[in-house]
Amino acid sequence: MTVKTLQSLIVLALSTATLVFGQANEGAVRLLVTDANGHTAEIAIHITSPANQFDKNLTTNPDGTLTVAHLPYGIYRIQIERPGFASVIQSVEIRSSTPTFLPIQLKLTPLTESVTVRTPESLLAIDQPGSVNMLGTEQIQSRLGSIPGRSLQDLVNSQPGWLYEGSAVLHPRGSEYQTQFVIDGIPLTDNRSPGFGPEIEADEVQSLSIYTAGIPAEYGRKLGGVIEVNTAEEPQPGLHGQIVLNGGSFASAGASGRTQYSRQKNSIAATAGGSRTDRYLNPVVPQNFSNTGTLGDFALRYEHTQDPDKLTFTLRREFSRYEIPNEIVQQSAGQRQTASNAETIGTAAWQHGISNHTFADARAMLRDKTSHFNSDSVSTPIAIFQRNDCREAYFNIKATFDRAHHEWKAGLDSDNASLRESLNYRITDPSQFAPGTASSFAFTGNRPDLEQSAFLEDTIHLHNATIAAGVRWDHYQLLANRQALEPRLSLSRYFPSALLVVHASYDRIFQTPSTDNILLSSSSQVASIDPATFLRLPVNPSTGDYYEIGASKDFSHHLRFDANYFRRFLSNFADDNQLQNTTIAFPIAFRKAIIYGLEGKLELPAWHGLSGFASYSYELGNVWSPVTGGLFLGSEASDAASLSGHFPNSQDQRNTLRTRARYQVQPRLWIAAGAEFDSGLPFEFDGDPNTVLAQYGPQVLSRLNFDRGRILPATLLSASAGASLHHSERFTTAIQADAENLDNTLDVLDFGGLFSGNAIGPPRSLFLRLTTTF
Repeated sequence: MTVKTLQSLIVLALSTATLVFGQANEGAVRLLVTDANGHTAEIAIHITSPANQFDKNLTTNPDGTLTVAHLPYGIYRIQIERPGFASVIQSVEIRSSTPTFLPIQLKLTPLTESVTVRTPESLLAIDQPGSVNMLGTEQIQSRLGSIPGRSLQDLVNSQPGWLYEGSAVLHPRGSEYQTQFVIDGIPLTDNRSPGFGPEIEADEVQSLSIYTAGIPAEYGRKLGGVIEVNTAEEPQPGLHGQIVLNGGSFASAGASGRTQYSRQKNSIAATAGGSRTDRYLNPVVPQNFSNTGTLGDFALRYEHTQDPDKLTFTLRREFSRYEIPNEIVQQSAGQRQTASNAETIGTAAWQHGISNHTFADARAMLRDKTSHFNSDSVSTPIAIFQRNDCREAYFNIKATFDRAHHEWKAGLDSDNASLRESLNYRITDPSQFAPGTASSFAFTGNRPDLEQSAFLEDTIHLHNATIAAGVRWDHYQLLANRQALEPRLSLSRYFPSALLVVHASYDRIFQTPSTDNILLSSSSQVASIDPATFLRLPVNPSTGDYYEIGASKDFSHHLRFDANYFRRFLSNFADDNQLQNTTIAFPIAFRKAIIYGLEGKLELPAWHGLSGFASYSYELGNVWSPVTGGLFLGSEASDAASLSGHFPNSQDQRNTLRTRARYQVQPRLWIAAGAEFDSGLPFEFDGDPNTVLAQYGPQVLSRLNFDRGRILPATLLSASAGASLHHSERFTTAIQADAENLDNTLDVLDFGGLFSGNAIGPPRSLFLRLTTTF
């Protein structure tokens, strides 16, 4: 291909790309409100969508215009009440990424009359081709309190199909490290749990859209679950913002703030926050030894809007510093191991409207992420030191053409990263390792990770039916050179008379391995650690097929019930393992896995002051040997080589029940209560109950069923209360108190085995949050 040809292709792609705001299923509405004479003014507007958990009071600009972006597909009700004019209640359907223009003219009416047009307030997302769990502003703001660094993960984990293992590591439908966060249109596919890097806090988030099936073709690489995150953005002119103070158990304390100033065509926003806690990670023993953590973040965003163009720049800096929890023996020795993570992200986005049906969108990101791990001189049984760096350059261009019943999308992206790993260790207690294990080891490696993709998708709206048919192409080049073609198909049918939506989906997936320590685990140098007992196999991408069928039912516009049945078939199933007796993890893989289950959710958005939800998940997963990728040393190598048949997936928790109910006692006071039941994960332990007693204590031993090889079930209860301390047009102040794990249950999330470690959830705890919005 000549340089001239390449330039022509780039120009062609940019000229046909389309505004999709970086998200799969969201759009925008542009309002123009005038009076009977065509005059404009600042007019109060109330916009709601019960199906999407959206409810906002806004005011138009002096010229009568207002643009509300990042609206998930669905029906929105716009209500205007203005003295001397007829009331207006009008609906608008957002079902395309192309912004919808809606002119509204107010009409004069006698004061004794009211002219309104009532629209149905269905709780169903009738234009979604598949199932999507939506979390809106109210659910985010009234969420349960969290330990610093995991409020966003806690929100996702409250949804059916998601489980915690380890320190807030999310596992969607049995997948390991296959979670993708899409932050304001930029995909982040690395592990975003507290032990691997800092994350934005939930107070900075406006809405979440969560996919575990029916995944749009524009998403790839990590597809266990996709979480679209829209950070808070104020559509109103002037100065607006929010200040949050929080604190509670484990000496946790934090403060954050965000502010935005908009004038005419320009907007600038800033966020900053900091927090600390004495329980940052989930400890391995109930005593919570050495577990402090400190976090901080700062972000800037600038936007210039001049229809039909929009230009956005963002800069974000985040960091975390924390200790590694000790076991009993390590605490007695005086061990202190520490870790830190830092991430800097810069993004740029440009959108250009070509016509009423076509827009152009291009996005780019530069990211630098560094992770450190250090040990002191008395660390036991091993002192380990690590530094991993990742420098990433990402860009995408997309195209959407919205015409008649079709919404065509096409795009391509490139994700180029430079990985650098450095690790060395020194064994301090040789009795804990097999004879012949090297007493010290050092490794340094670097390699580029090159990934490209392209997709094409058509979403078809046919009266009460919606079909999304797409195909994606992925290319992966790190330790292996692989490519794949992935068809995706989702469809739904709405039955208005029954207030029922049925849907089905098929997703072909191609998932790249986790990059955490992948160079170390694939290096020939690791053979020197234990030359006598050693197994190293290349880690390749996973492929698979996802199937789902389900239904959503609206009961009298007050209650919504969702039920889904799913099956996942995966080849080269991805998992993780630890390096000897350390907290350093790296990717492994097995021949195949089959995971299936049933999920249900009953949701009451609002009824006579009462709101809440109850969700249930049944999941069963099995993994088939042999091992097909990863590093195994010592006894683990012989165990891995001798594996045969199949065994339960490490996230094979059969029954999970979560519920929360909220009651508005009076306009300025509410109370809530919730419960969570987990039937327990499986475990394999290379030892007997006496070993557990010595290493982890009697409390942990009492939570294990060695006969069944499972952790015993746990039920956690919570209670909350919130009050509005001040409410006016200019600012509001609210306080919330959360009491969690009221029974003080020892919550053993997972227990050490061949391919996992220990993690114990928080005991009884109390959190307070004070929020001021202006």
